[in-house]
Amino acid sequence: MQGHASHIPMDVPRLEIDPFSEEFLSDPFAYHPRLREIGPVFWLEAIGVYGVARHEEVTQVLKNHEVFVSSRGVGLADFSKEKPIRPPSLLLEADPPLHNRTRDVMNRIVAMPVLKGLEDEWRAKAKDLVAELIRKDEFDAVIDLAEELPMRVFPDAVGLMDEGRHHLLTYAAIVFNAFGPRNKIFEDGMADAAEASEWVAKACKRENLKEDGWGEAVYKSADRGDCTHAEAERLIRSLLSAGVDTTVNGVSNLMYAFTQFPDEWEKMGTDQSSTRRAFNEGLRWRSTVQTFFRTAAQDTTLANINIPEGSKVLTFLAAANRDEGRWENPNDFSVTRNASGHVGFGHGIHVCLGQMVARMEADALLSAMREKISRITAVGAPKIRLNNTLCSIESLPVKIEKIGE
Repeated sequence: MQGHASHIPMDVPRLEIDPFSEEFLSDPFAYHPRLREIGPVFWLEAIGVYGVARHEEVTQVLKNHEVFVSSRGVGLADFSKEKPIRPPSLLLEADPPLHNRTRDVMNRIVAMPVLKGLEDEWRAKAKDLVAELIRKDEFDAVIDLAEELPMRVFPDAVGLMDEGRHHLLTYAAIVFNAFGPRNKIFEDGMADAAEASEWVAKACKRENLKEDGWGEAVYKSADRGDCTHAEAERLIRSLLSAGVDTTVNGVSNLMYAFTQFPDEWEKMGTDQSSTRRAFNEGLRWRSTVQTFFRTAAQDTTLANINIPEGSKVLTFLAAANRDEGRWENPNDFSVTRNASGHVGFGHGIHVCLGQMVARMEADALLSAMREKISRITAVGAPKIRLNNTLCSIESLPVKIEKIGE
């Protein structure tokens, strides 16, 4: 437990809800209304931290990176008091000026002109995948679709070695799982960690990267002195945790949304503005990342509540994205909604590095699907993959209707 309830001001509402229990993580959206209703800031007795679940306070915490810092860990552990179980991310768990330097390196590597150069290839691969799937009529929207396209395009873009690429699908889940407590969910996830982590460590070495990929480009930045070679290896590791999982879970959750609101599929066009709006709404409606922590670097106030230095604050991103004070009919999924302002990819200087990759992959996939498919219907209940941070679906059986049938 991070803090002691006896030190909490009397005007702060207290909740017994454990946001890392299996009950909560199995259906977090059932608990979010209570989190938003109880107040702008509350105290979570189960884990001894402050929490915020309304859009205004969540964005305030994420935006104010000088007061609510990331370098002390974006999980439950406070790196100023506890040794991290792995080297901290130079992007996600760093503050300026270090964060500015490392983020600038990666922003140049995964810049929009670079992505645009890959767009035609990614669209062609998305069309090939959709052509394979429509011959089946029924398939798993997670395994056969959401996981498949990223694995066909992302490892090649990074220049990863060919053997063992499947470990990417488990690596990010392991990383994000560690942001929570050392509970059963964490322990179960660590059962598969050793092999995947060993492969990733090997894959990030310069000698194992192909010459024309993003990974080698990071090392060339180190050659120029933009970062050290040791930092380059860690930056590639961060890219691997952000580059696949954002797309896999984003597309999985979007496909689930279409099965719950099937009429929305026909409202989505094949043009980029339409598919991008739909993906954005999917990120708002069912956020890939559910929560992130920050640590108060000084005594401060939030919504007129005193927050002492050293306090952990848990931001409920997914709850903020369904805040009735920010969105009209927030529990509805609508592809025509302007969902800009959502925090599904975070907010502020630590906004997800892999978001542009995820958006371009999703755009390619949705465009290819919409050209051939008139409707998506669930043929079985989704199987949820429990994770301390991610909203993740393990399996989603669907059937499709083809255009013209």
